Amino acid sequence: MKHTPGFLAIVEDAKSRVREIDTPEYAALRNSATAHMLVDVREESEWAAGHADGAIHLGKGIIERDIETRQPDKDLLLVLYCGGGYRSALAADALQKMGYRNVRSLAGGWRAWNAAGLPVEGPQTT
Repeated sequence: MKHTPGFLAIVEDAKSRVREIDTPEYAALRNSATAHMLVDVREESEWAAGHADGAIHLGKGIIERDIETRQPDKDLLLVLYCGGGYRSALAADALQKMGYRNVRSLAGGWRAWNAAGLPVEGPQTT
């Protein structure tokens, strides 16, 4: 997808404050059984078409409203992903502003997840 310069500028600004995790790092994290929450911030239709195994869905449009109810522990590691790593960076930045201290954005998002062959749920895996 071709993104506009304004959107890319706010993503780069958010990424200057957000730590990213790549798929090999996430696979190691998952295999280590480290406590964390995997959060899909994509739209409902994207989630329904297929999503990462073990993820919960809190779309970017509602995550700030609902995160404290779904995960009140602001020290738990939260790994956010979207389609390509842009929306998850924006959402991660917002959660950090809300006081969450251990937030990561999955570099490459859903596309990287599938390319790495990580487990999926739902009817579609690409």
